[in-house]
Amino acid sequence: MDCYICQTCGTQFAQTPTPPEHCPICEDERQYVGHNGQRWSTLAELHANHHSVIKEQEPNLIGIGTEPRFAIGQRALLIQTPHGNVLWDCISLLDDTIIDTIQNLGGLAAIAISHPHYDTSMVEWSHAFGGIPIYLHAGDRKWVMRPDPAIVFWEGATHELVPGITLIHCDGHFAGATVLHWADGANGRGALLTGDILYVVEDRRYVTFMYSYPNYIPLSGQAVQYIMDAIEPYGFDRIYSAWFERIIPCDDKAATQRSAERYLQALSGTLDGGRAKISS
Repeated sequence: MDCYICQTCGTQFAQTPTPPEHCPICEDERQYVGHNGQRWSTLAELHANHHSVIKEQEPNLIGIGTEPRFAIGQRALLIQTPHGNVLWDCISLLDDTIIDTIQNLGGLAAIAISHPHYDTSMVEWSHAFGGIPIYLHAGDRKWVMRPDPAIVFWEGATHELVPGITLIHCDGHFAGATVLHWADGANGRGALLTGDILYVVEDRRYVTFMYSYPNYIPLSGQAVQYIMDAIEPYGFDRIYSAWFERIIPCDDKAATQRSAERYLQALSGTLDGGRAKISS
């Protein structure tokens, strides 16, 4: 039996003798079924047709992606810390190059995922590194397609993985949507790893907030305010969204503030007029 992987969202499912009939993650209104219908792959097929791409993003932060692009096309981030290395978000591909690189950097202590679109082959990754824990917010429990004892469902507003790395519940895009604060990132000024809970746009002075990106469904102003309140206590000067090029390199706390203000102006119809303000 194989653990089949959805070609559209990249999620790996529990073992079955034949491919599943449906992908609930793609059938949800935040995602979509591929234009050619539901298609499946396996890790063996990915090994045959794809390879890993590994790039340093900054000291102690490594990006891990896939070429050619597969599914949503995001990259994972490996954070090196004195207390153990943490993988943020995941990709479907796991090959010997990735395993050897991570082992040479000190292995992995934990995996944390921002939301279900990036669960991908997280259980495969956990097993490859000794069954390390996978931290998901309990709000996204129902979206796990390959259950495993390694999965840890945390609750509440925040969860410290290791000293200096904190998961922050943001809601919005998914009920359990999470970002990661890395206190030592950006040369000690702090970095926020956001998946697409806060998404760095083409004009890399701003982020945006969406319920569905492919289907262009915005978040409410209330949801954006919740996100802003959640990240307010944390200092950060850099944002890493879910793709290699989606980075705001500096002054990022100010960037999120002006992004939220612009977003609320657009919702209220005052984008060319008065300024909507985020309450403190």
